[in-house]
Amino acid sequence: MLSDAVAALRCPVCQGALNLTADPQRTLACRSGHTFDAAKQGYFNMLTGKGTVFEADTADMVAARYRFLDGGHYSALADAVADIAAGVLEQPDGLVLDAGTGTGHYLHAVVRKTGATAIGLDISKFALRRAARLNPQSISLVWDIWRPLPVADNSVDAVMVVFAPRNPAEFARVLRPGGKLVIVTPRPGHLAEIAARTGMLGIEEGKEERLAETMRGHFGSGTSQSLDIPLLLSGREVADVAFMGPAGHHLLPGQLSELAGLDGSVSTTAKFRISVFNVS
Repeated sequence: MLSDAVAALRCPVCQGALNLTADPQRTLACRSGHTFDAAKQGYFNMLTGKGTVFEADTADMVAARYRFLDGGHYSALADAVADIAAGVLEQPDGLVLDAGTGTGHYLHAVVRKTGATAIGLDISKFALRRAARLNPQSISLVWDIWRPLPVADNSVDAVMVVFAPRNPAEFARVLRPGGKLVIVTPRPGHLAEIAARTGMLGIEEGKEERLAETMRGHFGSGTSQSLDIPLLLSGREVADVAFMGPAGHHLLPGQLSELAGLDGSVSTTAKFRISVFNVS
């Protein structure tokens, strides 16, 4: 399975095919001599040149996300994504690309259900340390999704994007004919009961229409479904769900301590939209 994922990779410097060696350590190497060594945690950093201008999630933000997702709060979402992706992945050579894999929980659900070969990309090395441990049979890469993906044309059966940046042109390039692009976004009212007190950003109306507009020219019209997950969260879990997202870049330690110290439990609802675009 790992060799199948490697076969789909391309060197970000010369676009040549990559091979995985293990002497003296695991290394991705192309024939032109460009090499990318595995970190001790198992992921590969393939960023070259100036790297990225985007702010990666910190170790503390990633730890909060891992605690929250490992608690099973969004397991219904992970299962829904896996069910959708299964249609094109339950075959001997199925390959899924998780663009913005984070801690790897959603990819883990897809691989567990389908047995697919997998590649996970994320800009945060702290996230990939977790993802590589959770999905040891997948290839985990540090990469900026806004740059051309280090993946061959027409090599992927499914691309999944769960709360991550979207690069429609590159997703269309790497997907095989008949492949699926699965995108998860929050809907208006997502975690509304706790959003104001935690500093989380509200979800604007018209988000689905804007998503469809960005896909136009690369994909045909898509389909979508809504998923609501009722949650009963402790103060610690409220702090984690706030800190694990974009608001985590701005929240102060004192604010988190205040949230974690909330008495009792808080009821809220996670509201998601799962959009699916097919390659014609």
